[in-house]
Amino acid sequence: MEKYICQTCGVQYSESEEVPDRCEVCSEERQYVNPEGQTWTTHEDLVQTKRYQNIIREEEKGLYSITTTPRVGIGQTAYLIQKDGRNVLWDCITYLDQETVDVIRGLGGIDAIAISHPHYYSRMTDWAETFDAPVYLHADDEEWVMEESQSLHFWNGESMKLSENLSLHRLGGHFKGGAVLHIENGTEGLLMTGDIIQVVADNQWVSFMYSYPNLIPLPVAKVAEIAEKVDGLAFNRIYNAFHNIVTTSADKVVRDSAERYIRAIQGTLFTT
Repeated sequence: MEKYICQTCGVQYSESEEVPDRCEVCSEERQYVNPEGQTWTTHEDLVQTKRYQNIIREEEKGLYSITTTPRVGIGQTAYLIQKDGRNVLWDCITYLDQETVDVIRGLGGIDAIAISHPHYYSRMTDWAETFDAPVYLHADDEEWVMEESQSLHFWNGESMKLSENLSLHRLGGHFKGGAVLHIENGTEGLLMTGDIIQVVADNQWVSFMYSYPNLIPLPVAKVAEIAEKVDGLAFNRIYNAFHNIVTTSADKVVRDSAERYIRAIQGTLFTT
């Protein structure tokens, strides 16, 4: 019995004797199957290659990024957040070796895991079992869980408190249950967005998409709704899933970016 991992998205499946026929996560329009065909690996194979390592870096006080090099799956970054006497892992990555476990335990371990959307479910159950931590996922995305576990907890509604100053907010868009994590700190709050709100190449702007690899936009009404939902949150910086950061006035950046997006879709942004 093996736990197979899709090499394109990095999501792990429940134990099986046979290699799965296809990756359900990659076989729909928000993701893609490798043009050369569906391929699988296992975590044991990844470790045995001795090619991979996780880079853990302190981004600012109480915030650490965790990124695998070379890239595994989509290549997202996870973040360890220290707040209110708790350590919360935001989003998840596929690769987890003993060195990573030791470093994180040295930082106090993990008390809870919260994930923005299914593309970053990766090996969440193994992370949860390693650190004896619950995983919080929005119930709207339960159908995308490919490996069941007692560690998984599904929340409903528009928001959920993880602690006094840590809260999850469902924005939808990229996925129905797509969520962001708000770290309250007065006017210096942070918004951890995965790619529910995507920091773009010009990091003074963000954007919003149904599918990033296939360039399928969201409708105007949904983008306006997302902007409205975060408007009541105080945050100065945004960290996305690919280590891109809006470093200041991030609340205004979201408002301005939503307005620009809507004008572009409506055809009023352009003069040509």
